[in-house]
Parts: sequence; C-alpha cells; structure tokens
Amino acid sequence: MNFPDDSFSDDDQQPSIDPLVVERLNDIASRLRDAVSSLDDVMFDVLREASRRREGRPALDKTLSQARRAIDKAVHLLNLD
Repeated sequence: MNFPDDSFSDDDQQPSIDPLVVERLNDIASRLRDAVSSLDDVMFDVLREASRRREGRPALDKTLSQARRAIDKAVHLLNLD
C-alpha cells in the first residue's frame, strides 16, 4: 500500500498518527497496565490460598497467567512511542 509522502514521519517511515489517537491509545495502555496489576493481586491471593491449603498450583492461576500475558502483549503493541 502506498501512502502520500507527507503521511510519513522522517525518522522511521511509519505513517504518522494523530496525536489525539496516540493519547487515547496511551490511556488504554495505562488502563491495561492497571488491569495487570489487579490480576497480579488476584493471582497472589489464589496462590496464597493454595499454599495455605497445602495444595499444588491451582488451574485458575494458569488461566490468570495466560490472561496477564495477553494483556502484556496488548500493552506492548499499543506502545507507539
């Protein structure tokens, strides 16, 4: 796909993005980082309870870990700086 020459920034040859869009994406990334923090808290609680009961790693922890990794990937993809 060809873009007009003025739609690219000089340093990385990527199409330029409206600053308002960048701001909105940064806000979404920030909220996703907050979600990761909340998941970390829940995961710690799940593991602590399993330890208290002297059980192995709960299946829920694996699911939460997968969700956390997916959110981390989304944050990485939204990093436009």
